[in-house]
Amino acid sequence: MKRKYWVILAMLFIVPGLMLTASCAKKVVKPEAAVSKTDDSSKKVAPPAPVDDSAKSAALAAREKFMKQDVNFAFDSAVLDATAQAILKDKAGWMKSNMDAATTVEGHCDERGTVAYNIALGERRAEAAKAFLVNLGVPAAKMTTISYGKEKPLDPGHNEQAWAKNRRAHFVLK
Repeated sequence: MKRKYWVILAMLFIVPGLMLTASCAKKVVKPEAAVSKTDDSSKKVAPPAPVDDSAKSAALAAREKFMKQDVNFAFDSAVLDATAQAILKDKAGWMKSNMDAATTVEGHCDERGTVAYNIALGERRAEAAKAFLVNLGVPAAKMTTISYGKEKPLDPGHNEQAWAKNRRAHFVLK
């Protein structure tokens, strides 16, 4: 009985005590280099170079143009015409100069046709734009494609002018 008492006592006090005292090794803190408080005029730091606002605004304007300019397609087609190819050449130039930028190419259609048909057509349009950019030297890994079919129209109208705006590949920066 006394032995059982001592085992229980050991379990209640000694084992938790050992668990609390046995821990991971402490991290060694490396002392930082001592900072000299003497003023050394020979080590003056040059002021930062002024930011060229015109170059910055030009870069922002090019980025906006990249995002806002869509590639349009003919009715029931995923073929890139001369205008679409010119737009894609500009986009390829921007993407090559901004290699850290990744983009999603969205394929869109007008409201005519079934949902399934328009999703497939939108995918062909997005893939056609991506393939053209890859042929111009833009890395395929920097682009993904998605088709929205007729689900996200640019112009909600129900006439040829609205439908022409909705048949497009749109570029979204990630």
